[in-house]
Amino acid sequence: MYKESALSLEQADWTRTVGAGDYWMDTIRAGDVFRITDLEGNQAVDTLFFNARNPYERYSAVDTIREQGNLYLTTGTVLLSDDLYPMLEIVADTCGRHDTLGGACAGESNTVRYALEKKTMHSCRDSWLLALNTQHHWGLTKRDITHNINFFMNVPVTPDGGLTFEDGISAPGKYVELLAKMDILVLISNCPQLNNPCNGYNPTPISLSAWTGVD
Repeated sequence: MYKESALSLEQADWTRTVGAGDYWMDTIRAGDVFRITDLEGNQAVDTLFFNARNPYERYSAVDTIREQGNLYLTTGTVLLSDDLYPMLEIVADTCGRHDTLGGACAGESNTVRYALEKKTMHSCRDSWLLALNTQHHWGLTKRDITHNINFFMNVPVTPDGGLTFEDGISAPGKYVELLAKMDILVLISNCPQLNNPCNGYNPTPISLSAWTGVD
């Protein structure tokens, strides 16, 4: 559901730009609002959420989909953990919907979907592994890379239950805002995928912003 934010970007406590194909890993506190902005449009933002106080609790696509009765995420969606606790709520969304079924690109999936020579291309899974290897204090490894959200990504479900990767429905300046319900560790891969329309075959930067203590 389309809903604009009442928050002013000029009053954000911080803003960061994440380059095309790069990653970002940091925390947001309970009560903070976190905005992801698609700066140039048609960019997929593959995101993992963990409980910052207990990183072995993390976002669950299965529980979120079941409890909200909708395959897609948008304004009003509460993102649930695998312990069924609310992690974040989408409180504003100017894109309209976001995917949590399509997963993330990896060397293996690039090989299966596209061609053998695509295996060595950079992927979201590579970005996440790089992030985890630079922040050892969280104690997370590749085993902890599970359900993710693909913000701004368009993955329609076909009548026979399959998935297709289509042109994005985002545009320059579209954003999604999330209110943290607990202290959250965020791990983002600003998707480097060049082989399907999720990035318009041209990965571009995104912007991240936060307002602290809003709730």
